[in-house]
Amino acid sequence: MGKKIACVITDLFEDVEYTDPAKSFGEAGHEVVTIGFEKGMNVKGKQGQEQLSIDKGIDEVSPEEYDALFIPGGFSPDLLRGDDRFVAFAKAFMDEKKPVFAICHGPQLLITAKTLEGRNVTGYKSIKVDLEYAGATYHDQEVFVCGEQLVTSRQPDDIPAFNRESLALLSK
Repeated sequence: MGKKIACVITDLFEDVEYTDPAKSFGEAGHEVVTIGFEKGMNVKGKQGQEQLSIDKGIDEVSPEEYDALFIPGGFSPDLLRGDDRFVAFAKAFMDEKKPVFAICHGPQLLITAKTLEGRNVTGYKSIKVDLEYAGATYHDQEVFVCGEQLVTSRQPDDIPAFNRESLALLSK
């Protein structure tokens, strides 16, 4: 049975950190729903390779409608964490112990949601100190799975491991 995955995203997402996992999730029978500021808004990747139309606006959704949360990297998570609606949305997944997949700068949204204290994570090297200040233990490895709930990776090169571990959690 396929799972419904909420993907919070806006402009300047890291192109392949959205497209590769989304493709992998779709091929495994899961549905990825993009959630942004407004339904129908077009957002562009920071590399300029990808453009997508937002499926749902943040005001149209609730965490209860989804089985998992996916946060691609790039500048998108930093832009989203300035909006309390996205922070609360992400916090709900962490609090409910639903699967959360965050790559590269994706954990920035979880830092703002104050959900990483005592967690084991990885992320892009420039946010290592931020993750530590948030109370997380940083691991410099391609993927880290914490508590059979949170999957984090560092960068685009880690996508195969990120996809593998994310799909393993979705199969449970």
